[in-house]
Amino acid sequence: MEYLVVSVAALLTSGLTLFSGFGLGTLLLPAFLIFFPAEIAVAMTGIVHFLNNLFKLVLLGRHANWSVVLRFGIPGVIAAFGGAALLFLISNVEPLVTYEIGGRTFSITSVKLLMALLIVSFAILELVPAARSLEFDKRYLSLGGVFSGFFGGLSGHQGALRSAFLIRAGLSKEAFIATGVVVACLIDATRLSVYAQHLVVGGIQENAALLVVATLSAFLGAYVGNSFVKKVTMKSMQSVVAVLLFIIAILLGAGLI
Repeated sequence: MEYLVVSVAALLTSGLTLFSGFGLGTLLLPAFLIFFPAEIAVAMTGIVHFLNNLFKLVLLGRHANWSVVLRFGIPGVIAAFGGAALLFLISNVEPLVTYEIGGRTFSITSVKLLMALLIVSFAILELVPAARSLEFDKRYLSLGGVFSGFFGGLSGHQGALRSAFLIRAGLSKEAFIATGVVVACLIDATRLSVYAQHLVVGGIQENAALLVVATLSAFLGAYVGNSFVKKVTMKSMQSVVAVLLFIIAILLGAGLI
């Protein structure tokens, strides 16, 4: 049953990215959080995200602006180490509150509260028109790399911040997309290297088969969605997805998942 639920969730969330306006990581992370501890969920989402970006890199990498990659990516990589390390630091903190409902014990933890806050914050960032139109001057590229890398390492939420800083870098459409993909791959590779040092005992090896199923399902969802759904943002779907993200964030923050 777990394989069925996770694979269906990965397939649907991947397909939804094509017309909901939300990124793969934004939608897939909550799906994994339902079934796994926060640090495991972040890592598993990161693996799927990295593989997806590697595929994009093969297709688009030649268009990247390497000067921008260096200015944005190097600070991003350094900050990603810090974000990833913080994830596992707070995951070891004792539960803040423990309570019972119907004979079942639930815990509110620091890492769950943080993930809930980030899900809500970045959902709003990707949903609200004023937030989506945020742009920063290119002189702040290195600072943007720090923010994008840190949150990328901490929870995988890096796309919205990355775009806000790269949009004013004077790049063509192809270079903008390709440069973002290269930076995303660098940050993903960095954070996964940190996750790997902690997750051997954390249980990801025991879920390797499930991760493969989820990854293949995500790719299938993207393929099916690309075949049958025009890539446009649908406001009604955006609203539905946003409400679901907020509900999951509330349940997560309350320790119910």
